[in-house]
Amino acid sequence: MSTHILDINQGKPASGVPITLYQWNPEKEEFEEAGSEKTDENGRIGNFLPSTSSKEGIYKLKFETLSYFNNQHITSICPYIEVVFRIEGKGHYHIPITLSANGYSTYRGN
Repeated sequence: MSTHILDINQGKPASGVPITLYQWNPEKEEFEEAGSEKTDENGRIGNFLPSTSSKEGIYKLKFETLSYFNNQHITSICPYIEVVFRIEGKGHYHIPITLSANGYSTYRGN
């Protein structure tokens, strides 16, 4: 499972953004933290889930965008962004966002 952020205001990757991955625990009926990293200079996190673990389930990525925009002296309506998705089967899941100060979009990439 991987992710990246493209800042469409600047037309370049968003580096240094903290992102936390959560996995849904159906027994507790809540999300539990599964990992946390920052995007690299290319705006990417390449491998959030170890290949040895079972990946199926419901997950959430929380993109902490407030500090990213504050560092640019830009006001944003999005202090953070949460994207919830389901992993089924053994395929690779790439969940990126395109980001601006006033919105975002997401999709399943490859």
